[in-house]
Amino acid sequence: MPRLFTAIEIPAGVGNVISMARGGLPGARWIDPEFYHLTLRFIGDVDDSVAREVAFILGQVRRNTFEVRLDGLSSFGGHRPRAIVATATPSQPLLELQSEHERLLQRIGLEPEGRKYTPHVTLARLRDSSSRQVADYLSTRGHFRVPPFEVPRFVLFSSRDSVGGGPYVLEADYPLADSAPQALRARC
Repeated sequence: MPRLFTAIEIPAGVGNVISMARGGLPGARWIDPEFYHLTLRFIGDVDDSVAREVAFILGQVRRNTFEVRLDGLSSFGGHRPRAIVATATPSQPLLELQSEHERLLQRIGLEPEGRKYTPHVTLARLRDSSSRQVADYLSTRGHFRVPPFEVPRFVLFSSRDSVGGGPYVLEADYPLADSAPQALRARC
């Protein structure tokens, strides 16, 4: 059974900038930069028939390219922090793409996502990191800024059952339409 999720890939150059935030936090298991991604919809473990349906229905998405901005560092888990993340600005195109994935996947019978969507890139999974250690880590990296990047496609990834962080297998990719008018593209 494949474990599936849809995502936006993080360009290598952006991943290198993000990776500068690695280190300095006891109990952190840092994700390798080549596995950075911004999850759109976690699907979970499905049989091959459902996986084929997922891959097919995602082909119905018709969206334009858009820009993603990662604008800070945060943690998930409250008093028991479990992850360090780079937060993404919840832009309208990003939220609409994610919502469309949710609608399409429910249409083929998948359960709705139980959590509110919070766009982010996971940088580290935490084990035994105290909330104080996490707060100290975040306060020393308060000026985290990453150049915005264009999103030319979204992807369907599979992963093995693990604690997260890769490796991921690209199962399908779905190009987004170039949003620049034809005349503008001709001049470039």
